[in-house]
Amino acid sequence: MSRNYEKTVWITGGTSGYGKAMAKLFHEDGYRVVIAARNQEELKIVSKEIGCDMFCMDVTKPEDWKRAVEFAQKEFGGLDILINNAGGGVAIRDTVTLTDAEIEKTLKLNLESVMIGCRDFAKIMKAQQYGTIINVASVCARHCWPQWAAYSAAKWGVLGFSKCLYEELQPDHIRVSCAIPATCNTNFSSAAGIQQENDMLMQAEDFAKAVLEVCKLPQHVVVEDITVWGMDQVVNPL
Repeated sequence: MSRNYEKTVWITGGTSGYGKAMAKLFHEDGYRVVIAARNQEELKIVSKEIGCDMFCMDVTKPEDWKRAVEFAQKEFGGLDILINNAGGGVAIRDTVTLTDAEIEKTLKLNLESVMIGCRDFAKIMKAQQYGTIINVASVCARHCWPQWAAYSAAKWGVLGFSKCLYEELQPDHIRVSCAIPATCNTNFSSAAGIQQENDMLMQAEDFAKAVLEVCKLPQHVVVEDITVWGMDQVVNPL
């Protein structure tokens, strides 16, 4: 049976972690969901599991963003919500040990891709005179830890970029928010060696719920940024 969708949401990094959790939750809430990622086979598996659309792309390639915009315009006539979720730690260690390639990859994946995606999709949202953009950062955009310098620089950039972009797009009735997750039970946390199983650890679904509620607010209401913590993680001062 076909479904009648009122809004379409595009989620990068949609095959695992926060992205997959958001895709599932948005789909269950009645949104048309497009998950985007590099791995075609993973996309097929998750798309079938959730019942959503898929688009294979590398967020670090500007030409793939252009294809994404063309696809959204052709298939849906535009886009209601863009969630820039794709990212990764790349190399979590002392700055003096980082290679040029690792620094470049960290910034390209976590910051530059967000800027390019927002730039390209904002053009069609300006034509629509509405839309919502959610850029996923990290608590590394607000707090400092050793060995996280390069990643933090990128995520601080995402937060600052999101605030400036909202100022630019607000006259066109486009909302821009930055969603800031703390430690969670995702593959990212496992790879970084910071995952700890306990009853107070934030789950990917918890963060997804927060993002969904931000998107469901009336179109004339915007959340500048939202930080979501698990109660197992204590940082003094907040």
